Amino acid sequence: MSFQMPEYHEPDFKEAKFQNAPDVKVAVAEKDGVNPDYYHSTSMYPEYFKIDGNWVLAEESRMDSSVVIREDGRLDVVEMRNIKKGDRVILGRSENCEEGIYLHTTGFEEESSATDNFVFRYGRSRETAFSKDYDNLYELLKYEKEHGSILWVMGPAFAFDSDARNAMQALVEHGFVDGLMAGNALATHDLEGGLLKTALGQDIYTQELKPNGHYNHLDVINLVRRSGSIPSFIEEHGIKDGIMYALVKNDVPFVLTSSIRDDGPLPEVIANAYEGQNAMRNMVRKATTVICLATQLHTIATGNMTPSFRIVDGVVRPLYIYTIDISEFVVNKLHDRGSLSAISMVTNAQDFIVHVAKGVIDNY
Repeated sequence: MSFQMPEYHEPDFKEAKFQNAPDVKVAVAEKDGVNPDYYHSTSMYPEYFKIDGNWVLAEESRMDSSVVIREDGRLDVVEMRNIKKGDRVILGRSENCEEGIYLHTTGFEEESSATDNFVFRYGRSRETAFSKDYDNLYELLKYEKEHGSILWVMGPAFAFDSDARNAMQALVEHGFVDGLMAGNALATHDLEGGLLKTALGQDIYTQELKPNGHYNHLDVINLVRRSGSIPSFIEEHGIKDGIMYALVKNDVPFVLTSSIRDDGPLPEVIANAYEGQNAMRNMVRKATTVICLATQLHTIATGNMTPSFRIVDGVVRPLYIYTIDISEFVVNKLHDRGSLSAISMVTNAQDFIVHVAKGVIDNY
């Protein structure tokens, strides 16, 4: 089995509803961070806007944002807090051409041969068979390694297990990671594993608790802060394995964002929530596949800034987003928040990453 990129079918703009649609209406923002009344809010799907008689796709979209027409005619999708006084903001609350706005939800759909209206196990749960999902993911990752950009969003669980940590390191070293987003905890406990072979004072292989182990992660944070940065700590303390080690040694970018309960934190952790969100969105902008693992808040945040499509070399293609968690609630929460194209898998994320490494790395 080899990966086949789905073909995008744009709307038929010769249809009467497109031909007869009015141009979008625009209003000027009167104050920084404040939209005009009746502003249009974007979704995860491709959206077209009729401007001077032509239908234009907003290329870099995200959910819950506004559309600004720039002086050169480019459509810029902007968070409300980043609206500037004088911005020309598109107005409209209908999405089927009535106000010059069209939301295209079926661009990648193929005709289905299914005829039954009633079926068992239509949803995604702990009883779902994920064998095909794994095989599809393996082929997707092999394709994306050569043609796309793979972004991983990870919780700290991977640093608590030796095999999971090794598997993620291998994925980085074999070119299957183009960026990583996480919080303070993943990096802290991964570096703790590299220095002391523990995470939160527990051996990452045997799970044996070490005496005074609850100091270990704090000591590591202190040492990293003394070194001034994660790369300097890795060099000065001779770290030779782990996720952060692999990212640094292979020049893979990462974004670490803070939470209200952070210890330390590490020097690279972005403390300001909106600066962190901006950094995350800049990384999402480059991604063609996003895999979110065992982190509810980071998963929802990433899902809210990830559209269902990406334009690569002028061609519209799907942007794949996976959500992996042992909790059905967590994977379904992303759907509840509007990321309807996410592929969810209910499984232990540590086991998942080992399976993925074995599935895509020869002789792993």
